[in-house]
Amino acid sequence: MIKYPNMKKTQPQKTQYTNTRGLNLEKDINDSNAYYNAINRAVIYKKPTPINVVRVQYEKRSVAKIIEAYYQQASTTDYNGVYRGKAIDFEAKETKSKKEFRLDLIHAHQIKHLASVLKQGAIAFIVVRFITLNNTYLLDAKIVIDYYNQKNIKAIPIEVFEEKGGVITEGFTPRLKYLDVVDDLYFGGGQNEKK
Repeated sequence: MIKYPNMKKTQPQKTQYTNTRGLNLEKDINDSNAYYNAINRAVIYKKPTPINVVRVQYEKRSVAKIIEAYYQQASTTDYNGVYRGKAIDFEAKETKSKKEFRLDLIHAHQIKHLASVLKQGAIAFIVVRFITLNNTYLLDAKIVIDYYNQKNIKAIPIEVFEEKGGVITEGFTPRLKYLDVVDDLYFGGGQNEKK
């Protein structure tokens, strides 16, 4: 307990340690993209989700707070940009499962979008963080689409990520070295972080 000069007593705030590593995939990708953009290795950004604002509250003349809004349309995938002269498009997901990635975590409109960008020659994939395994993988969109379109298949086994995808290593800059996996899977290696 802390006693301040005004004689009011305050209780110390209880802090509870929680492992937020699995909750930070989007932040890790955003930080990695900022690094890649800064060193001119790639230009990749998070796509904003289109919303329609219905009601706004103005607490001050200079501060507006959105009170009510709704999505204009279903969003496509999380990220897009350009890397090594190719369009790049991907979705980022997390799972607590140790054995599989459930396909109901990806929406039909996202699968349709990934198929469309593949037809145009883009590099397309998903990044999945298996939270309880402390591993993040990159898996080509063609594989994801094939699994998604199979009847009676509800998930992609972890073995598929290990055998046909790539493990994304972590570091300081960038936080997630996912372009190294893109280099390996789509360009036959080369042009790693040491640039």
